[in-house]
Amino acid sequence: MGKTLAEKIFEAHKADRPFGDTWVLKLDRVFCHEITTPIAINDLAAKGLDRVFDTGKIKVVIDHVSPAKDSKTADQGKVLRDWVRRQGIRDFYDIGRNGVCHAIFPEKGFVRPGFTVIMGDSHTCTHGAFGAFAAGVGTTDLEVGILKGVCAFREPRTLRVNLTGSLKKGVYAKDVILAVIAKIGVAGATGMVLELRGPVIENLSMEGRMTICNMAVEAGATSGVCMPDRTTVDYLWPFIRREGAEAAGGKTEEGDRSYATKEDALEDFKVWWSDEDAVYAKTVDLDCGDLEPCATVDYKPDQVKTIRELEGTPVDQVYIGSCTNGRIEDLRAAAAVLRGRRIAASVRGVLAPATTAVFNQALDEGLIKIFLDAGFCVTNPTCGACLGMSNGVLAEGEVCASTTNRNFWGRMGKGGMVHLMSPASAAATAVAGTITSEEGI
Repeated sequence: MGKTLAEKIFEAHKADRPFGDTWVLKLDRVFCHEITTPIAINDLAAKGLDRVFDTGKIKVVIDHVSPAKDSKTADQGKVLRDWVRRQGIRDFYDIGRNGVCHAIFPEKGFVRPGFTVIMGDSHTCTHGAFGAFAAGVGTTDLEVGILKGVCAFREPRTLRVNLTGSLKKGVYAKDVILAVIAKIGVAGATGMVLELRGPVIENLSMEGRMTICNMAVEAGATSGVCMPDRTTVDYLWPFIRREGAEAAGGKTEEGDRSYATKEDALEDFKVWWSDEDAVYAKTVDLDCGDLEPCATVDYKPDQVKTIRELEGTPVDQVYIGSCTNGRIEDLRAAAAVLRGRRIAASVRGVLAPATTAVFNQALDEGLIKIFLDAGFCVTNPTCGACLGMSNGVLAEGEVCASTTNRNFWGRMGKGGMVHLMSPASAAATAVAGTITSEEGI
């Protein structure tokens, strides 16, 4: 009987299987940020366990409130900085060279096919776009991961979603994942790995795949995964290419596999592909050929309507950014709509590029000027507005068209309403002052 990608990763990383369907997996990466990690750091120190399993496999960033907005967030940052120095952790991305965690870590080449990754953040599932098993965990699991380099998970059951057809002009990865969540529901993949397959995924960029896997958790999934292919190889090539003295050892700076050719890398990555005869807990088919631009309504990610149905709904703020849609591809799509236009006088526009590198690239391409000329406030990379912490919090009763990933009650500010949509639809909405698609302006 064949195996799924998740089952193959579990078998390759098994440290123990102590009972029933519980697996203890060796970890390739433990990612950390300043909101959830300081709790784990302080607890480990209080227990006399102030150490880490591998300084090279732990990657750290300050991103949720960047820069600090008050004494509490400043203290969280200090705990993280002191810990990084104390432990000698090399890869730390502080303010000025940072980015949203689920954008900067892939950008740095830290995620590879077949990896196991944890972080104290629910959207860690983003990294499954590379053919990895990546999951958000609680404080106790994070502590164990930091200390011992292992984490316990249940037996992997996989829900396969086949995405067929070709996307129409104006339909993006965000529209696809909203349609998937609307179809299976917010609990449709609870406790499972959401395996995303089909020509729609194959034709998406890595940025688009990360957008889709990022929101797998909104359907209850532990992780979202795509099969690693030539697109994956092309994205990772600067980090996995074998050169000079590295050729003999076949290792990159990260200590992971390196390759002489892209074909070699692709063949190696294919070992993680799900087998044709793999057994799935459930299979769902979705023809994406008829999808329209869409957005969430109410306060659950599976409450979705087409933009056409929501046409004319007024908004107070438009937010473009986050670990879902703050990459250069997203900024290009939004800027294409905004070029030569001004946002409505009744709307506040906020742009937060996902990383410093994205910000710099957007500057070089003239995209930042387009946003500024359109009337957007452009901020540094941060998660702040997405979870109602800083840089764009809503007032009670206000409505935001947002490229983020959650529309829960009060998510972006107490009493605020959030409509999740693609960057292009968000930009068009900013210009119109009411919800619309890029074809509507």
